[in-house]
Amino acid sequence: MPPLDRGDIIAVVGCGAMGAGIAQVAAAAGHRVLMADARPGAATKAAQGIGDALTKLVERGKMAEAERADLLGRLQPVDGLADLATAGLVVEAIVEELEAKRALFRELEGIVAPDAILATNTSSLSITAIAAPLTRPERVAGLHFFNPAPLMALVEVVRGLATDRAVADTLSATAAAWGKCPVHARSTPGFIVNRVARPFYAEGLRALQEQAADPATLDAVMRECGGFRMGSFELMDLIGHDVNFAVTRSVHAAFFGDPRYQPSLIQQELVEAGRLGRKTGRGFYDHGPGALKPAATDLPDAPRPSRVSVEGSLGPAQGLTQAIRDAGIAVEERDGAGALLIDGVTLALTDGRSATRRAAESGCRDLVLFDLAHDYATATRIAVTAADGASDRAIAAATGLFQALGKRVSRLDDLPGLLVMRTVAMLANEAADAVLHGVASAADIDTAMTKGVNYPTGPLAWAEAIGLDRVLAVLDALAATYGEDRYRASSLLRRKVWGGTTFHDRTR
Repeated sequence: MPPLDRGDIIAVVGCGAMGAGIAQVAAAAGHRVLMADARPGAATKAAQGIGDALTKLVERGKMAEAERADLLGRLQPVDGLADLATAGLVVEAIVEELEAKRALFRELEGIVAPDAILATNTSSLSITAIAAPLTRPERVAGLHFFNPAPLMALVEVVRGLATDRAVADTLSATAAAWGKCPVHARSTPGFIVNRVARPFYAEGLRALQEQAADPATLDAVMRECGGFRMGSFELMDLIGHDVNFAVTRSVHAAFFGDPRYQPSLIQQELVEAGRLGRKTGRGFYDHGPGALKPAATDLPDAPRPSRVSVEGSLGPAQGLTQAIRDAGIAVEERDGAGALLIDGVTLALTDGRSATRRAAESGCRDLVLFDLAHDYATATRIAVTAADGASDRAIAAATGLFQALGKRVSRLDDLPGLLVMRTVAMLANEAADAVLHGVASAADIDTAMTKGVNYPTGPLAWAEAIGLDRVLAVLDALAATYGEDRYRASSLLRRKVWGGTTFHDRTR
């Protein structure tokens, strides 16, 4: 389907931060944009705010004054909904309340032309439920932008039960014409991003609950080892704990209490205390004037090894072999189950079991496990853990090796799966179920998570790079350790492993 023509008028109802951002995007693409808001003067104030933001771009040399003037000339605040009759597309960005959105669309249905598209920017409400009371629910779809809309590339185009596919395709083409990256999703709780991202927060909160490390150290591991732009705690502080906790509760309730989405008591306590993050000056971190962010805890310097034995394949960590050589350390390669040996100490990539369990099952007392890294060559930090019976010499040997490779080393308590590995496994698992349930394609899910929340790699592509069999083993180990349905593996992930296929082939 072709996009809406530039001559088509776009209307935005609700001129808060999201609505203003969407209006700016549409106007920048050449559309005349009508801006409406129930609050007197809000639409005019939003247009003025856009103008102020564009003035800063002009001052920094990122926009010409003529371009600014043209864009602002296409923005037209209006007095009420009756003035939106000529719009070919109305984008709703009002309060996240089902009845309020239903009432708005019922009123709009009697104002706009029969072929006008009605879109909602909801991030969590059912498109099907919003459209259900309308005479023509087939012209209603989700058009979910991410904040700030002028800067964020992703747009989720969401189909309700009645949505005409041609409407969704037109919105997708229009979003692309506006310079955005559209992905298609079916209307299920959380759509793509807010559903698939739940484990990013949940596994960090679980690690904190189990006292694996402090928030600053856990965040540093996710950034400097996992390659994520932010750790879960600093991101929750940025989003606001009231917002993040509400989304988690909403998704949990919408899935009838599925333990995979269980909210955290730690985050609930922050909300109850009014420690909502940056907006209130305090969350997991102190954001008050002059406050310094706490540093991650690093292990002290340890002697570098003179020789390392590499037994078998290290899987995703295979690049460490050459890195060790490049560091001037002698390497002996031999057959084995996949481990590094340093003077009787065994180092291995986590497989989802705790180090203590793995040591007991293998009979290897001095066992140290290390975490998954997005790229071992560029990672500047590595997380390690040791079996409860391991000697201090074991941790020192592991620390000395990774420090010789130029990495800071953080020790976590014996957290099964460590942090990056278990988080990536759970993200991939959630994405696999989203594919299984027809929420979105594997390609769109990976695109959504890289463009919408800046993941270094899409979760399904990342799982394939790790090895789907390895990801499944991590999940099964976590499920065995915790005895919780939270860590159940997706049946589609099992099917892919059994069939020797991937998520990006044509079978699903």
